[in-house]
Amino acid sequence: MNAVVIHATGGPEQLVLADMPDPVPGAGEVVIDVAYAGCNWADTQVRQGIYPHPMVYPLVMGFEVSGTVSQLGPGVTNVKVGDRVATFPEKGGGYAEKCVAGAAGLIKLPDDVPLDVGAAFPIAALTAYHMLYTVHGRLKPGNTVLVSAIGGGVGLAVTQLAVHAGVKVIGTTGTAGKEKRPLAYGASRVINIASEDFEKSVLDFTDGRGVDLAIDSYGASILDRIFGVVRMLGHVISIGEAEGQPFKNIRERILPRSQTFTRLHLGHVDQSSPDWKAGVDHVLAAIGAGWLKVPIEGIFPLEGAADMHRRLEGRQVAGKLLLKAGA
Repeated sequence: MNAVVIHATGGPEQLVLADMPDPVPGAGEVVIDVAYAGCNWADTQVRQGIYPHPMVYPLVMGFEVSGTVSQLGPGVTNVKVGDRVATFPEKGGGYAEKCVAGAAGLIKLPDDVPLDVGAAFPIAALTAYHMLYTVHGRLKPGNTVLVSAIGGGVGLAVTQLAVHAGVKVIGTTGTAGKEKRPLAYGASRVINIASEDFEKSVLDFTDGRGVDLAIDSYGASILDRIFGVVRMLGHVISIGEAEGQPFKNIRERILPRSQTFTRLHLGHVDQSSPDWKAGVDHVLAAIGAGWLKVPIEGIFPLEGAADMHRRLEGRQVAGKLLLKAGA
């Protein structure tokens, strides 16, 4: 099969198309004939060797796919060959014509969810759902959420899920123009951190109180400053370090306002739990109802994986990029 392999960490040029053996499913696993693979910021971190969860190289890139089940491993009973599914294989393998994935985490796609959308929603929308409902769980209509990198896939999903629940959303972006889609999806305010003082803007918006929940994927100095715009007993969720490692003494940050802090990794949500099922059901229902949009900004062939990464790293994308692996 054709697959995109990375042998050594570095720039986009490290993404190489190669002929690889077809994968074989183990117990509790399936083989998926991949239709599309989603591109996430974490992919660029894995490629650079700075992803916070250990990876073993060489590896086939890709942590989010849609496609059709083509082979069952021993003990798999929850799906059958021919089922249309989406999933995120935590060990990679998605940038390929075939991919092995655990059966427990498979999402059966309804007929009205096309395969391109199937590869574009799982990580962003389910991360958004579990931040709002599983990790935090205390949001009420009228509360305010701050979302950094609001124009990215997770930011857009958080915006729509929160607005639909009656929550006010404000966000930050570092790229002019990326405020358009979140504002169209119901965000109340988008702050350009390149030209505005986001701390002052957030406090002005909340009349000095601070937000109830802040979600950050920048890390570095942005996360450090976010604690100052979260209210007493408020919560901060970190989901990435796109700008670099933040200040490490989190206790020093949360102490002045008795805040709480979570560093979330979607793979730590138990896929056999009621929380996981609730998230999948909520997101699929929202997509089916039409109020949760999954914008796709570009689709690349497998041999275009390096170009896809370059485009994502250009910070101009307000939505999802996909690789097309199958017919």
